[in-house]
Amino acid sequence: MPHRTIRARRLALTSAGVMSLALLATACGGSNGGGTSAAPKDFTYLSVTENTTTRTALTTLSTSTCKAENDALPLKVETIPQAQLDQKLQLLAGQDALPPMFAAGNAPALTKQLAKGNKVADIELELKRLGVLDQLEPAAVSTIKALYGGKLMALPYEYNIEGIFYNKKLFQENGIAVPGTWDELLTAADKLNAKGVQPFSASGAQGWPLTRLISGYLYRSLGPDALDKVDAGTAKLTDPEYVKAAEEVAALGKKGYFGKGVGSIDYDTAMNQFLTGKSGMFYMGSWALANIADPKQNKVGTENVGFMPFPAVKGGKGSIDQYPSNIGLAVTLGSKSFGDKTGAWVGCIAKNFGSTALKDHGTITGFKVNTPVKDTSEVAGTVRKTISGSKQNVLWFEALFSTKATTISNTSAPGLVNGSISPEKFMATVQDALGSQ
Repeated sequence: MPHRTIRARRLALTSAGVMSLALLATACGGSNGGGTSAAPKDFTYLSVTENTTTRTALTTLSTSTCKAENDALPLKVETIPQAQLDQKLQLLAGQDALPPMFAAGNAPALTKQLAKGNKVADIELELKRLGVLDQLEPAAVSTIKALYGGKLMALPYEYNIEGIFYNKKLFQENGIAVPGTWDELLTAADKLNAKGVQPFSASGAQGWPLTRLISGYLYRSLGPDALDKVDAGTAKLTDPEYVKAAEEVAALGKKGYFGKGVGSIDYDTAMNQFLTGKSGMFYMGSWALANIADPKQNKVGTENVGFMPFPAVKGGKGSIDQYPSNIGLAVTLGSKSFGDKTGAWVGCIAKNFGSTALKDHGTITGFKVNTPVKDTSEVAGTVRKTISGSKQNVLWFEALFSTKATTISNTSAPGLVNGSISPEKFMATVQDALGSQ
């Protein structure tokens, strides 16, 4: 998939706001649930315009592995710009007209409201009945449940884990072993900086690539429930152990490890810095594999790109095999149109989508790959094995934040690393936004 499309989806995911749900609550309030609607004539999938991979892969399945299911219930793809998705879903919910499958809202809150109104199928139950629940990677299930209050409310057509991509050649030339701890990471950065190599690429213009480092440190130092406690109100970002994470990231900026003008560096520029060998490390999600596989972008060579987890913090409660992860823009299933024919489609998708997406698009999903597919590179194989072996994943810094807090976090992050905002002030500002939601 073109990297601009991937970036658009990623930015939408990280910046999407939770819109007012008053209309939705009204729309869902009078529903008794159940399959009262007539059986669907099509297997309609309402997709966002920006995401081409999922609908292309489904179309491929409809003419190949899932042809029988398609003959019985033809695939019909409808699209809508992502910015209009939430409003469209609310309208359809109010009309009791949600399609069999649709892109979930831009934030988990919308899908949760739909589920309360019995508009979303009990996906875990249906997958069990179909005998295909085991076709979802455990790590993907863990991520979905973390986003949706412990329930499996979406299918993992995308699945991304996050970590640090690094330049193997630069590491080797400077005698740097892959860091396993935060202290070792700092030592590696010191060595690169001493040789005139920018240690890290990051987009301060987007903000979230910097705040991801804060949450990474929090998860390693305080454990995988660090931000759940903030969401529950049993901890605050202003607590000393939370401010410590912001202090560590601010220190990287103070040493100049993000280069000059990080606050104005956009996503493409940060990616380019790493793929042209101008920086040694790049914290990013596995969606970057598409960029890494593109020879027009990657001038260091795929063989020189490695992937490592966020390092451990000495004495910390977290584990380096707990990866931050997301499922892109989630896709869910309507309850009232879920019948035998829809179930047949879902069963076929569960068994075959992972292989098709990887083979045709180089996209890693949360479905198991049942047909052998050759990885596009060693680093892609490393990421795929990591996903398969991961049992517990965590979310990102703003995953459970309000719209206001998310915006403030992202826009304040550059100030944290350039020294214009203190770590204490940064965390207090975000905490204040959380308190006002």
